[in-house]
Formats: sequence, structure tokens, C-alpha cells
Amino acid sequence: MRKIKLLAIGFAFLLGACTPRIMTKINKSYAPLDYKEDVKVIGLLEPIPGNSEDLGTVRVGNSGFTSDCGYDLVLNDAKLEARKVGGNAIKILDNVPPSAMGNKCYEIAAKILKVADFNTPPVMTKEDSILAKADYALLHIYRPSGPGFLIGYDVHLGDSVICRAKNHWSKTLKIKKDGMNTIWSRTEAKEELPVNIKIGKEYYIRCTITPGFMVGHPKLVLVSSELGKEEYSAIGSSDSEDDK
Repeated sequence: MRKIKLLAIGFAFLLGACTPRIMTKINKSYAPLDYKEDVKVIGLLEPIPGNSEDLGTVRVGNSGFTSDCGYDLVLNDAKLEARKVGGNAIKILDNVPPSAMGNKCYEIAAKILKVADFNTPPVMTKEDSILAKADYALLHIYRPSGPGFLIGYDVHLGDSVICRAKNHWSKTLKIKKDGMNTIWSRTEAKEELPVNIKIGKEYYIRCTITPGFMVGHPKLVLVSSELGKEEYSAIGSSDSEDDK
């Protein structure tokens, strides 16, 4: 009987370890959302409707033993957490795809929202108003403190080097090359990030290092303006603004 119990406990542990890790920070909650109502996903670069209530955040990712963590699965887990606290939408803040030498799972972070009317226009900030009249886009590139702090790497926009990503560093550039652009870096491996740049918009690119064979690999991630502003400002002013 004791062996059966130990086997059952071990099986339950393995089953739990194989599922994605879910972390939530809830500021406010309502009655759970009715199962008939859908939880809408607001994309990384989509604005939040103006009459939205912020209920908290959810992050879904690798538990260390996760074997089933495709994008649809982690997205459904995030939507389920929103449903539990009465949220009818999640706003994607961060979407990190799997990497060859590092994390094998999709990881997402999202803001949980309760939206009264999805057709309400987003509230325009002073910065949005200024950029709406600009003939350029703003590209904010930054690298938080972290592993591989001795390794720097060049960041390219197409054929041009636009900056060098160093530990605890940030830079803002004015970009006039609208349309689909490729931002990339290389150490012993090449990392590419396609970004559809639109004049009058701003974009936040987080640079990090993931484990490699001899040298760490560059990792470039496009994050939402909400998360990007927070992480960028935490680094403080670094390199000055340039035109590209």
C-alpha cells in the first residue's frame, strides 16, 4: 500500500512538473467569467481600449521540466487565469519564443483586463499625440543587467549596425525605414527579429544573452510599450537619440 501511495505521489509530481509554470499578481477580482463568454486576446502592438480596468498580470512559462508548452497552450492557460478573476481580455506584454540552446517553451506575460466596451478608442497620451505628427518611428533598444554581462554584441537594422548592446544599457533611435525590417545580431549564432515598423509608432526591443556552446547567443525580443517603458526607464538614460 505504501509503494502504491509513493507511486501515486511521484506520478502526480511528474504530471505537475510537465505543465507550464503559472504566476499571477492580482490587484482586483470579480466573479469568474461565464463559460459562454470569450476572453479576447489583445496583441503585443495593439492598444488597450480606453475603458479597461486593470485586474493584474499573469506569466506562463517553463517550470524546468515542462514538456508541453506550445504557444496555444500557454495562451489558453493565461486566458483561464483571467477568467478566474472575471477578466474578459488579456493584453500580451511579452512573448518569448523557444530558443535552440536555452528555453524550450513559449513564455508569455499578459495584463488581465475587464473591458466594458471593446469599441471604445484607446486613450491617447501626450507622447502618442507628438508621434502621430512625426515622420519617423522610435526604436527603443535596451539590455537589462543579467547573465553574460561581459559579452557585448552589435545590433543591425538590415545591413547597418545601429548600436552595440552592452550590459545595463539603453538607446533610442529615430527610424525612417518604414515597412518590414529585420533587426539582427550575431555572436557564435545569429538571431533575427522581423519588425513591421510604422511611422509615428514606437517599439521596444529587449536584448539579452542565452547560453551557447562557447559564447552566449544574442536574444532579441519585441515587447509591448507598457512593459518596455517600465523596463527601459529602470535602466535610466544611456546613449543619446540618433537618426537611422
